[in-house]
Amino acid sequence: TRMAVVLTERMKPELMTCHDIVATGRYPYTGRLGILTREDEEKVDKAMEAVHAQELGGRDFNAISDGQRQRILLARAICQEPDIIILDEPTVGLDPKQIIEIRDLIKSLGKKHTVILSSHILSEVSAVCDHVLIIDHGKMIASDTPENLGKIVAGTNSLEITVRGKEEDIRKAMDMVENIEEMIYHESLTEGACDFTVKIAGNQDMRENIFFALAEAKYPLLKMQPTNMTLEDVFLKLTEDEEVERNAGSL
Repeated sequence: TRMAVVLTERMKPELMTCHDIVATGRYPYTGRLGILTREDEEKVDKAMEAVHAQELGGRDFNAISDGQRQRILLARAICQEPDIIILDEPTVGLDPKQIIEIRDLIKSLGKKHTVILSSHILSEVSAVCDHVLIIDHGKMIASDTPENLGKIVAGTNSLEITVRGKEEDIRKAMDMVENIEEMIYHESLTEGACDFTVKIAGNQDMRENIFFALAEAKYPLLKMQPTNMTLEDVFLKLTEDEEVERNAGSL
């Protein structure tokens, strides 16, 4: 298995163009003199094209922006023809526009390579990753899709709903729906409406049942969506639980 790594540390090579930097990705395939063949040069060009950096080829690597440097380093990684690409905090120090560009590149890389992303920016992980490993003090404490992690940590099947009407009347209408464990009322920002977190027994999908029960009682359902925990919420909950266990074990 071949791996390429793009680290957080910003390299500062002297007198090297962006093309030269990407070409170093071919060195493992050249002889001792590091002379690139025509095929190697074609692969350098294709790698730069893949990250939309063709126009940077002749520019000094130290004279371009951080976002452009990150694209060049990704091109170098691609040039190595790896099975796995490891990225360490790939968007640190970038502006919002550059972050979006790099995230899009990472997603496109994931179509042809296994991409392992190490990051403390959990919104970034949610945006680009389809599987998440959470590691705390060197121990893996969770491994699943971002969506499933939210459900597992929440420990319940629940919905967030906004309904126009009075709280007590809405509760009576919802009594007709089976498998409702609890309805937690929240003050709504919508005038004349109520917000509820509806906790449902088991993993059954009760959205249609809720819709028709409220429609029959003539209470307009303005919003219904699954209760989602952000990856930040999941991380904090899991690491707090681990901290409690460590402290209990040390007593």
